[in-house]
Amino acid sequence: MTIATRPGSSGPAGAAVPAVAAGRVAGRHAPWDEAEARAIIAGFDGVPGAMLPILHALQEAFGCVPEAAKPLIAQALNLSRAEVHGVVTFYHDYRAEPAGRHVLKLCRAEACQSVGGTALHRDVLAKLGLEWGGTTPDGRLTVEAVYCLGLCATAPAALLDGTPLGRLDAARLDGVVAEAMAT
Repeated sequence: MTIATRPGSSGPAGAAVPAVAAGRVAGRHAPWDEAEARAIIAGFDGVPGAMLPILHALQEAFGCVPEAAKPLIAQALNLSRAEVHGVVTFYHDYRAEPAGRHVLKLCRAEACQSVGGTALHRDVLAKLGLEWGGTTPDGRLTVEAVYCLGLCATAPAALLDGTPLGRLDAARLDGVVAEAMAT
């Protein structure tokens, strides 16, 4: 079973994901809208195990899982707010604030560390003036840590907006960052 998070697509067990966010460009999200959130949540009514697909759909629509969405999810799924909060904070991919237009995920697993990934990460974060999870002041790039992308044979590795990048060195990573910052 696949979990679709694209609006207008089919979710788990064939549940339709509301198309309320269709046509949005990645990195450009709508401001919080309770009616839209309720519509997204309602699209999963009766779907077993709906919390994660709901969270994905809300994050796709709003760029994050807004605090105001948690009680709506809790009510719809007959859960406590604490249970919803626990799930949101357990998984690192859910955000409390929208990410930048581009998201660079740098692998920090052992294989990438063993071939110089730590120094690459330190240098790129210093050049951007960011800490892990930070977003550039212009909102163009968020840099996140991940722990194994499964690209160990091409370490050090990263993902830029979901596209795998391998065999990174300082020049290639600088070029990836420059390109992301230019768009």
